[in-house]
Amino acid sequence: MTAPPRQIVLALLGGSAALVVVHALGRFAFTPLLPHFLADGLLDLQQASQLATWNYVGYLLGALLALLLHAPARLRPGLFLALLLNALLTLAQCFAGDYALLLVLRLANGISNGVVFVLAPALVLEWLASRQRAGLSGLVYLGFAAGLLLSNGLANWPADALSGARRWLPMAALAVPLALLGVWLLARLQLPPRPASSAGKGPAPASALFDRASTPLFLAYAGAGLGYILPMTFLPTLAREQLPAGDPLLEGAWRWTALACLLSIPLWNHLGTRLGDRRALLASYALQALGAAAPLLWPGATGVLLCAVLVGGTFVGSVLLTQRLARSLQPHQGPRLSAALIALYGGAQLAGPWLAGVWIGQGGSLTQSFALGAGALLWALAWTWLIPLHPLHKEIQQCPT
Repeated sequence: MTAPPRQIVLALLGGSAALVVVHALGRFAFTPLLPHFLADGLLDLQQASQLATWNYVGYLLGALLALLLHAPARLRPGLFLALLLNALLTLAQCFAGDYALLLVLRLANGISNGVVFVLAPALVLEWLASRQRAGLSGLVYLGFAAGLLLSNGLANWPADALSGARRWLPMAALAVPLALLGVWLLARLQLPPRPASSAGKGPAPASALFDRASTPLFLAYAGAGLGYILPMTFLPTLAREQLPAGDPLLEGAWRWTALACLLSIPLWNHLGTRLGDRRALLASYALQALGAAAPLLWPGATGVLLCAVLVGGTFVGSVLLTQRLARSLQPHQGPRLSAALIALYGGAQLAGPWLAGVWIGQGGSLTQSFALGAGALLWALAWTWLIPLHPLHKEIQQCPT
């Protein structure tokens, strides 16, 4: 079965809109907003770390919930409900001046985000794979990258006109209509039935998630989750720790991160299809580890800029390459495998902000805590090297682009 280009574009647009809502506006907008919240006195740095941690707890719970929703009959209703709920939670944060209430909202935001971040790309990937176009699946993350760039502007352009919790208003104003658009477009995607079992009675049962090929991939992805989260949560705040007042990177660091992310997604999608997802993933982790270590190796503008460009330009690449590589290893259970990987990724993220908060509470600096991220990404690099080559990997490599 094939699909005309217009249907493919609309499928990618629907998935992208969903990721903008939950991941760019609902989740990572917190990163460029955080310095403003600190200046407003709405939060202190330890409270910010706790908010990030509880958001990641919710993300883990959402990814685990997605494991229960991966079957075609439950996938789309669960996805649509979580997407709409996430947009409403972003709106609710505009009126949450109380820290305890904000903690609850960030937890709920994480749960709905985890469900959508698993199910939306999985739905698009399975739909594209059924039409022999799986090699295009990484492009679904373009919307998220564009959303990161937009969230930087929405956090900083009206900075003088808004204060406190009201700083979420520009995010909410965009999230609600985008959620409605995402639901409308994704509702058009119909998945084929699961292959029948060898006995011919019902769908084939799911096999074990962990085998010789997939276990190193899972272990690598755990390191990726821990490694990227500190730069992606605290980079603008770290810039204020390292740079003098008036430095353009104080507001520009997140813009460089988002721009690098946007430009890199087609690159990693292309490198994965041409060189193989495993080789491209090795390169992604090597560059990402260097980026996480850059503020330690070159404190100041050089380190901040390298961290923004190298981490921003690789972390989504590692996600899309891992998801495609996983499906090539076990193509019969793509959504279930995606949910399990994201759950592990979400669980590993929990340790990053929590450990940063503990370290800062003991008198350490935010810059020093980035060493943990660099070490975790080297762990990811080592385990990716141990993933065996698999003949099913040709399924992705030979997909047309």
